[in-house]
Amino acid sequence: MRRVGSVFTLVAVALIASVSATVPATAAPSDGEVSVFETEFQPLTTYENPEGCHKLPLGAHVLVNRTDKPVRVYGDPFCLTPSLTVQPGYGSHVPPGTGSFSA
Repeated sequence: MRRVGSVFTLVAVALIASVSATVPATAAPSDGEVSVFETEFQPLTTYENPEGCHKLPLGAHVLVNRTDKPVRVYGDPFCLTPSLTVQPGYGSHVPPGTGSFSA
């Protein structure tokens, strides 16, 4: 019984060590801005030095990454679904209605 407890402890320690080694450090905010185009009749929505998850405006049509880091675009409002990466200096069409992005 003692051997089973030792094996369990060893596995638990190894699991905790592997999880803590894979947690990324908190990234610094991006320098620059992310601009979102909706329609010709609305001004651009601009996010200065974005950090974290941002819900896109309902009429979002195009996102332009003018930061110094990649931006991830999601199809849900909570940055949880698979994403598309937009490199600095590039843009992307975005899904209208429920999308989000993270920087």
